[in-house]
Amino acid sequence: MASVGATPGRTPQGPGPREASASFPSPAPVPEPREAEEEDEEEPAEIHLCVLWSSGYLGIAYYNTSDSTIYFMPDAPDHESLQLLQRGLEISKQRLLSGNYSFIPDSMTTTEKILFLSSIIPFDCLLTVRALGGLLKFLGRRRIGVELEDYNVSIPILGFKKFALTHLVSIDQDTYSVLQIFKSEPHPSVYKVASGLKEGLSLFGILNRCRCKWGEKLLSLSRRRAQAPDAQAQWPRPMGPAAPRHVGSSRTGARTRVPCMAGGLPTTAPPGKPRLWFTRPTQDLEELNSRLDVIQFFLLPQNLDMAQMLHRLLGHIKNVPLILKRMKLSHTKVSDWQVLYKTVYSALGLRDACRSLPQSIQLFRDIAQEFSDDLHHIASLIGKVVDFEGSLAENRFTVLPNIDPEIDEKKRRLTGLPSFLTEVARKELENLDPRIPSCSVIYIPLIGFLLCIPRLPSMVETSDFEIEGLDFMFLSEEKLHYRSARTKELDALLGDLHCDIRDQETLLMYQLQCQVLARAAVLTQVLDLASRLDVLLALASAARDYGYSRPRYSPRLLGVRIQNGRHPLMELCARTFVPNSAECGGYKGRVKVITGPNSSGKSIYLKQVGLITFMALVGSFVPAEEAEIGAVDAIFTRIHSCESISLGLSTFMIDLNQQVAKAVNNATERSLVLIDEFGKGTNTVDGLALLAAVIRHWLALGPTCPHIFVATNFLSLIQLQLLPQGPLVQYLTMETCEDGNDLVFFYQVCEGVANASHASHTAAQAGLPEKLVARGKEVSDLICSGKPIKPVKELLKEKQMENCQMLVDKFLKLDLEDPSLDLDIFMRQEVLPAAATIL
Repeated sequence: MASVGATPGRTPQGPGPREASASFPSPAPVPEPREAEEEDEEEPAEIHLCVLWSSGYLGIAYYNTSDSTIYFMPDAPDHESLQLLQRGLEISKQRLLSGNYSFIPDSMTTTEKILFLSSIIPFDCLLTVRALGGLLKFLGRRRIGVELEDYNVSIPILGFKKFALTHLVSIDQDTYSVLQIFKSEPHPSVYKVASGLKEGLSLFGILNRCRCKWGEKLLSLSRRRAQAPDAQAQWPRPMGPAAPRHVGSSRTGARTRVPCMAGGLPTTAPPGKPRLWFTRPTQDLEELNSRLDVIQFFLLPQNLDMAQMLHRLLGHIKNVPLILKRMKLSHTKVSDWQVLYKTVYSALGLRDACRSLPQSIQLFRDIAQEFSDDLHHIASLIGKVVDFEGSLAENRFTVLPNIDPEIDEKKRRLTGLPSFLTEVARKELENLDPRIPSCSVIYIPLIGFLLCIPRLPSMVETSDFEIEGLDFMFLSEEKLHYRSARTKELDALLGDLHCDIRDQETLLMYQLQCQVLARAAVLTQVLDLASRLDVLLALASAARDYGYSRPRYSPRLLGVRIQNGRHPLMELCARTFVPNSAECGGYKGRVKVITGPNSSGKSIYLKQVGLITFMALVGSFVPAEEAEIGAVDAIFTRIHSCESISLGLSTFMIDLNQQVAKAVNNATERSLVLIDEFGKGTNTVDGLALLAAVIRHWLALGPTCPHIFVATNFLSLIQLQLLPQGPLVQYLTMETCEDGNDLVFFYQVCEGVANASHASHTAAQAGLPEKLVARGKEVSDLICSGKPIKPVKELLKEKQMENCQMLVDKFLKLDLEDPSLDLDIFMRQEVLPAAATIL
């Protein structure tokens, strides 16, 4: 555990690596003379910080003794990757759930406590859970604040509060899933892919046109983390009775924004070093506009050829960090030198191209300046030293001629060696026994030159191998190998040529590696700036093909304004798509209640607003004629998804209620909250009551109410006037028209309230039988008029005949001669229940 000083109320500065807990003494304000004695007796406030950093994600939790509150930051992606604790997750969960918290009523059951904490603490953020667990363990050991109390007195924890870094936009895992920002689906050739998954129809899928691997990582590193299918399964599941429908707390869950920690977490990456755009949207207007400037430049028709040329060059930018790592370990492969050579020359091409582009654009200026002459030096060295053809042929590093005279001389000797050895073998044969028909002189690395003769039939025993004037070495493949006076002379004269050449070339390779590693900084800069350019070219290509527009940013606008916006995915699937506008800026209409029949476009409209806002916050052009984005600090969604129904009805409803509880606990006046089908699948009265209570809670905040889009089929919410009247609430509906018995959808949002759900029309369009639809409408009319519902006579008679037939079949199957047959039991269990349904 490490200790660092800081002032309470501000961000703890400089989080240490690995896992740490820190104590921060706070300087007290200067007291008045009469209060000095009392102030000196007070304990200084402390902050104890726990940090976990792993696989590009950071989890932070700290305990403030001034208010006895634990603050936590959900897992946030960052550009460093450290291997940290891989165990202890379950222990941390249990430590969190078993804590004795004064803000939780004692009357809550274990199940209710789990749900309560799950609505506040993001249990799907694994590093955050580990950090919280580590912090609680540290506090328990140090007994912060209760050092002098008995051990049965627990550390006071009066709440859990979420905080976020300045400029970063908070988006939870559920939002990435339901908005289809990422979406995995099984790969058709699963045996060829390690994960068995591929990117499906998603926002990332249509925008990812990156040519190099690092551009794709920059666009969205660790996207599996954001779309993990088991993300919702990470939070503790209640066991036993059904979960309660009240989650949240007025004491806990407040959301705080803190400035960036110096030296620890950059709120946005500095120019030239961007990271994780899709998983880390930002409010930094300077950074966003710099991205949009590049996209707008490449959207100009006259710059299309330049964009295509840059895209081709980017295709040769490869995994430079891996190559540098191999160089440091002296494990460089022949292919690594080829890849590095192409990468460096492609980088030089990018530099030359960007020098001809407007230097008013920051990215072009950075590439032109940061791609220094070190790149030319590296390319020149590799090109002049490495013999790529020879290296591929011998599968090892070889150098070109005229680099080292000594190597050239040895290679020349080695090249002329076969003809020279043939002459030596001819002279050796003249001195051998006439019975020996032939011989040869061979060279074996590490052994030297040897005289090789075929084994004669008379050579049976080892003693038969001895030949005067020759030293027997070994027998191999019916050939005898000897050392002669001439081969010994050759060893002394020529030496071990192969090994000498390899050793000298390896030394040259080492020297070349040192030259490259000394200039590794420029290679890292190439990767950063090239990946940034690759992403922006990909976004420009998508914007050109799909007709996207540049968004505008207004810090004074709290919310978003969208004119004729389109859903970026739905418009690719539908034959025609009707654009819709949205406006949630200012203090009027902050809560928009949208009604309309099923399949009229309510859910698409909500997702459309969320996706356009998200795209603007990552610096992309958006599918709208105009879009103005204000100070949005978070996006929360609870949108009905058919895929989640597989979790089971009770678990499904718990998940959905928890998502709304998270929004209630964490949303601020700058947050965008999208709610759809809240209360669906539960009791109508309960669902309606919960929806009304949640909206009324936000309306009670007045001007600090979040920007909320609520789509619902609960028309009673409006008919019973469950919401207070005022400028904060605006009612919208999806425009429809009845044409005889048909219902025509215009998919257009307009002001007003739907007067009916039109469930029968929707059911008929879904393909339900006409009789079933007619019966449903009849029952609905009876309910609305308060009349009793009677079964249909034809259906009743048909059911009675079926029951009679089943009872007769049971009688016929009876074996009256069976001694074990008990007719009384048969009558009670089979006949009487069936008779009740027949009569």
